[in-house]
Amino acid sequence: MLAETICSAVSAAGLGIAAVTAWRRRFLAAARIAAYSLVPIGLVLTGIVAWVAGIAFKPTVWFGFGLLAVAWLLFMTTRAVERRGLGTRKERGAAGRAARGDAVAPAAPGAGLPAARPQSAPKAQRPSGSSDDDFSDIEAILKKHGI
Repeated sequence: MLAETICSAVSAAGLGIAAVTAWRRRFLAAARIAAYSLVPIGLVLTGIVAWVAGIAFKPTVWFGFGLLAVAWLLFMTTRAVERRGLGTRKERGAAGRAARGDAVAPAAPGAGLPAARPQSAPKAQRPSGSSDDDFSDIEAILKKHGI
């Protein structure tokens, strides 16, 4: 009974604020305020407020909410672990076999042989906007990683 009275008072106050807002010629804001103020009385009339008030004081309901929270926590923890890279048991097994050398990847052509560096033209003969200048930082990164 108290909850229904409070919801009715909140709705009446909201509709009053909406009327003042509309009087100031802010009709869009007034319509939005009126919509928000009608929600509490709508919840009372549909019986949702009485249902929430009925379940709020039952320990079994709170135990159910606790179990839902534990389930959500487990779900989010497993997602975080999976994203971190630990993955599933099958993925960890495949990674372990690859690390031991059981899995063999196809070799790239010329793998294991030092790459022959093409001779570049001397700087005096290069054009001013040469592409060799553009790739010098990329070449440094590739050399750093042994590629």
